[in-house]
Amino acid sequence: MTDTDPAADAGTVDPEVLRERAVASLVVARERTTLLTSCVEDPDLTAQHSPLMSPLVWDLAHIGNQEEQWLLRAVAGHEAIRPEIDGLYDAFEHPRAERPKLPLLSPAEARTYAADVRGRALDVLERHAFHGTRLTEAGFAFGMIAQHEQQHDETMLITHQLRRGPQALTAPDPEPAPLFTGPSDVLVPGGPFTVGTSGEPWALDNERPAHRREVAPFHIDTTPVTNGAYQAFIEDGGYDNPRWWTADGWAHIRKHGIDAPLYWRRDGQQFLRRRFGVTEVVPPDEPVLHVCWYEADAYARWAGRRLPTEAEWEKAARHDPAGDRSMRYPWGDADPGPEHANLGQRHLRPAPAGSYPAGESPLGVRQLIGDVWEWTASDFLPYPGFKAFPYKEYSEVFFGPEHKVLRGGSFAVDAVACRGTFRNWDYPIRRQIFSGFRTARSENV
Repeated sequence: MTDTDPAADAGTVDPEVLRERAVASLVVARERTTLLTSCVEDPDLTAQHSPLMSPLVWDLAHIGNQEEQWLLRAVAGHEAIRPEIDGLYDAFEHPRAERPKLPLLSPAEARTYAADVRGRALDVLERHAFHGTRLTEAGFAFGMIAQHEQQHDETMLITHQLRRGPQALTAPDPEPAPLFTGPSDVLVPGGPFTVGTSGEPWALDNERPAHRREVAPFHIDTTPVTNGAYQAFIEDGGYDNPRWWTADGWAHIRKHGIDAPLYWRRDGQQFLRRRFGVTEVVPPDEPVLHVCWYEADAYARWAGRRLPTEAEWEKAARHDPAGDRSMRYPWGDADPGPEHANLGQRHLRPAPAGSYPAGESPLGVRQLIGDVWEWTASDFLPYPGFKAFPYKEYSEVFFGPEHKVLRGGSFAVDAVACRGTFRNWDYPIRRQIFSGFRTARSENV
């Protein structure tokens, strides 16, 4: 049977259904933006809590500016509202460390501007036809902007984690889950399968086009690596033995004195961590969080395994051996529900390893979507036939060995910006992101 793209007929969706989806996605994103920028006082919005991140007020106005440029100017052909601020909120013109020095909009001005843009954008959405150009086909521009805002919401949540001071955000913990007692890994059969998508209407350029890929049989962890497992690596001297590290990784951890995941500190025989202003004992059954690629790779070597390639990860997440097809998600083609995955800042932590049995893949792999971004072994490279759209700066300028691919999303990612084909990328030194990993091994190892 030929493996097909499950979203290949997505362009035939009723325009009113697409319109409702676009409105809902934009509204949910703005509600989250509002929460993240209203839970602290203005000085916390204008402060830079880390040179790695922008002031929160920059993200807020940048969200509005991108929405204006794409939905009001590019789609609707409107005149610019505030063309003089375009350069201030161009992510490529000003590195994050320099943004606090710019004449940024004040919190009140940024809120007013973003709200004005949103009101006009919803008017455009109400009457716009979802055809005519590639930008508007199937509501792509509206979906792109909803994803963009949610991606910055995740960035702002990272800033909240870096922020010092009392707790500003709260959310219920994930539902308690029975201790997972299933197999530690599963065999993913070898053979061809379809990577990427050509039909998912809101998929971004680096997810396209769908193409066939051959993958040899391999084993992959059933769940992400846990804090408890990672602590065993620490206690065995993992950070003190160059045997487990690449040369660059070893140089990096020695230079910066890294000896545990970010936000961890030893307290006698246990580890504590800081999480959104609260200090707590590191829970052993949660997926490990805030590790860089070098740390993930070193743990995998110590465990006698390796990181999965990006193609291996996607096959574990999307391949249905019974139907010989690639699904949108591990559980099928239906959009994520709360029973499937930990997404959307519903919780402010990963769920225990083995949670969400309704979200497991046909092969029995769990938590491939949500909880923690998972580092893979792969460099961020274009797919065969890649075409930049709608601008080169989204993906193309980042292709190359400097960036490693992460897959699967985290508890901080909304479903609109997370699917089986979605690709994230970052430098291998990054730890402030909500990153974890799982390991793999070849069948004959």
